[in-house]
Amino acid sequence: MQYLAEGLRLPTNGLDYTILAIYFVVVLGIGFAARASVKTSLDFFLSGRSLPAWVTGLAFVAANLGATEILGMAATGAQYGVAVVHWYWIGAIPAMVFLGLVMMPFYYRSKVRSVPEFLLQRFDRSAHLLSSILFAFAAILIAGVNLYALSIVVEALLGWDRWVAIVVAGVFVLLYITIGGLSSAIYNEVLQFFVILAALIPLTLLGLKRVGGWDGLSGSLEKQHGADFMSAWGGTGIGDANPLGANWLTIILGLGFVLSFGYWTTNFAEVQRALSAKNLSAAKRTPLIAAFPKIFIVFAVMIPGLVAAVVVPQIGTPDSDLTYNDAIPLLMRELLPNGVLGIAVTGLLAAFMAGMAANVSSFNTVFTTDIWQRYVKKDQSDAYYLKFGRLITAVGVLASIGTAFIAASFSNIMTYLQTLFSFFNVPMFVVFIIGMFWKRASMKSGVWGLVAGTTAAMVNYFVIYKQGIIDIPSDQGANFVSAIVGFVAGAVVMVVVTLFTAPKPEAELAGLVYGTESPDADEAPDEGDSAWYRKPALLGWGAIVLATLCYLPYSL
Repeated sequence: MQYLAEGLRLPTNGLDYTILAIYFVVVLGIGFAARASVKTSLDFFLSGRSLPAWVTGLAFVAANLGATEILGMAATGAQYGVAVVHWYWIGAIPAMVFLGLVMMPFYYRSKVRSVPEFLLQRFDRSAHLLSSILFAFAAILIAGVNLYALSIVVEALLGWDRWVAIVVAGVFVLLYITIGGLSSAIYNEVLQFFVILAALIPLTLLGLKRVGGWDGLSGSLEKQHGADFMSAWGGTGIGDANPLGANWLTIILGLGFVLSFGYWTTNFAEVQRALSAKNLSAAKRTPLIAAFPKIFIVFAVMIPGLVAAVVVPQIGTPDSDLTYNDAIPLLMRELLPNGVLGIAVTGLLAAFMAGMAANVSSFNTVFTTDIWQRYVKKDQSDAYYLKFGRLITAVGVLASIGTAFIAASFSNIMTYLQTLFSFFNVPMFVVFIIGMFWKRASMKSGVWGLVAGTTAAMVNYFVIYKQGIIDIPSDQGANFVSAIVGFVAGAVVMVVVTLFTAPKPEAELAGLVYGTESPDADEAPDEGDSAWYRKPALLGWGAIVLATLCYLPYSL
């Protein structure tokens, strides 16, 4: 990520700093209030599975309102136009509904404490250990993105030195998670959800007023960039050129299916919120409740980016010192009076802290329960794992500070995060989806599917794309293709390995595969062995066709 322009320093005053201070006091207060409920490791890692659906639902969507949502999506709007809606209406909502209706019953009834633990039950220890390591590594990288972005914003807007911003934000996140566990993180995320909206809504409304409403905004941008800039699907025909560097096929398959479902259904930073719900009904409703505000949040992050493209037509070009990532801070400086400015700055900090806290809290759970407790220190007391969970939280925050600077090599936060998702979330998703819907999938197919999917996605990005073997127009387009390739490779390898290795005993699959009866379920659907998803040949040939279609447009 590039530095924000020096000219974006905000005229903050005592009122703005007072609002900011009040917010930090409330955050720590919630952490201390939640401490009383933390008596066991289950309380610390999953809030004792006791939270109501409306709380977990708002926390679910707030956990995603980090660097990607605020700076990244506004930057994407300024750069690509209305096409940013694809990340919401295609790249989020369907997957969130699928998670709630189809996957949460598997997660919740199995009583797992993490996503990798489900792979242990469905496959074997090797798949579990590899997925745990991959997820823990990815969580720290993503937490680092939020911390790095926060430090740059605070340095540019408030004049704090970057190391001060990193330390202050890291310490606050560390304190309220260490003290109050997941309950503290979740209740703070509910607070942060409303603070973020309080910052973005005035910015959106004042921005529209500045450029003459939606008609004025559309007219200006169509004149500057053409009609396709204000159309989600304009220029996305196969073979057509567009700034996004993607066509309708890679948007639907790469973003809408593979990346989207891979992120929302297997990313434990999100799933953990639903697992903390008080019962199965609340767990299923968690992503459904979150999907409603998600439909409309796109306007609060897209419109400021579009407005910034009108206010500074040269934004993101060599003729300007402003990058696309400057869109939100630019409008904050231009449009907001003191007081409201303090709320906006607080909203930005809340967004980054929510994103970082979500990943740190999921990291400490996976590292403690899936790696340390399972493979390093077995059969210790619950108090030991509670204490270790708090310790590893501190380690996670320190590691996030170190990984934050890896993000410096990417000019757009969104690009960096989508690259990580294609490497880590997509392979895990293909293993999950095949394991859940194909009873014959063998124990060893899980780990080899993870290895093949991650390797194929990295080869596509670093070799086929970066070395110019196939001409893909943009990093975003390359991420969509990497996601499809990773999914296809993982699926094909799982099918092949399954044909030559032993399946898991059917008695151990109860409640873990669609169509098998859960031990504690009154009734479960029975699809029978003739269902389409139980036919490996069909699945394998379908995956190969998808891969061919994926590369074909870039070869023409």
